[in-house]
Amino acid sequence: MRMDITPYIDSLRRDLLAAAESAGEEARQTAERLGYALDPSARLALMEAISQAAAEITAAMPAGGVDVRLNGRDLDFVVDAPAGPVPPVPPPPPAPPAPPAPPTAPEDEGLARITLRMPESVKAKAEEAAAEAGQSLNTWLVNLVRRATSDQAIHVDVDLSSIPFGGDFPFGDKRGKRHMTGWL
Repeated sequence: MRMDITPYIDSLRRDLLAAAESAGEEARQTAERLGYALDPSARLALMEAISQAAAEITAAMPAGGVDVRLNGRDLDFVVDAPAGPVPPVPPPPPAPPAPPAPPTAPEDEGLARITLRMPESVKAKAEEAAAEAGQSLNTWLVNLVRRATSDQAIHVDVDLSSIPFGGDFPFGDKRGKRHMTGWL
């Protein structure tokens, strides 16, 4: 089976030209040159996306697979399906429960942009938590701040210094202070 991706690249080029039309002739000419310059990159990006899709399809197949091969500027698909009966596919595991929906902001509330600087390690952990919640980092952070600033939020500030813990106490700093702060 052969797939010609040229119509998709041409569509991308037309969309770029249409977007530049309102900015004048010079912008249109620049967009036209960019469209042709981006052709190889766009082809490569499409091929990578299609190859990834074929790999995911192969992983979901009980046997056999799907290969994508480059044939000139076209893609060839080779499907390897076993002859005879196909073994049954076990049912997928149940989906994890959806996180509770965050409270919604009033419709007429505007958006504000802020810059947040944090250590790379904290950002990486926040990105992991957002991915586990099925959210973008921005949405996850907005929901976190929204919960912490809601009227129902409970701010916890606990001094744990009188509780005897071993040397592996998970909270506090290196000077021996044992303090925990956060929101519930």
